[in-house]
Amino acid sequence: MGSSANESPEAGPVGALARRILAAADGRPRTVVAIAGPPAAGKSTLAALLAEAIETRGASAAVLPMDGFHFDDAILSERGLASRKGSPPTFDAAGLEVALRRVRDREPDVAVPVFDRSMELARAAARVITAETAVVIVEGNYLLLDEPPWRRLRDLFDLTVLLEEPVDELERRLAARWARHGREADAARQWIRTNDLPNAHVVLERSGEPDIRVVGGRLAG
Repeated sequence: MGSSANESPEAGPVGALARRILAAADGRPRTVVAIAGPPAAGKSTLAALLAEAIETRGASAAVLPMDGFHFDDAILSERGLASRKGSPPTFDAAGLEVALRRVRDREPDVAVPVFDRSMELARAAARVITAETAVVIVEGNYLLLDEPPWRRLRDLFDLTVLLEEPVDELERRLAARWARHGREADAARQWIRTNDLPNAHVVLERSGEPDIRVVGGRLAG
């Protein structure tokens, strides 16, 4: 998926995925969809477009971003993980699991954190998922990681999607992302090489088999 803010809700795989999700949701009070993929694969863009496409078809939808479950920078520093921010151990996987179980149980007003990239921290209770929401789209790097504790999440999803992009395309998008956020070019290249791309390889090489793959912006099954 690209990241254009002007992209149509029906562009690329969005329309086809929306139809697949609504078919899976037929007759269910709630359907939970996972969208996994490496950094800069387009997860948040796709999730937002899918939610819009689903709502235009008459169903309610909400997005739950995994990034809200980042440990704070102070905790990462205490644990010696500041240089690996965004890797699997820098997330509260257990907290995400608890939130997903509450979402699956359709508890009223499940408040979830949302990561604010401009401040590089998560804002607590920044989004509320109501009991009436029909489709909840969860997006994040490690949702399909086939190792503990992440594999416990798999049974909480009704439909799973994995985004894949060539590593050189991910690197290009990551460089553009860090430039937008004001990171100096040499520092950005170093961060991408030592952190972002290793995290991308974890996702691409250690995720379980999804229900649907989106490869280079095209549905592959």
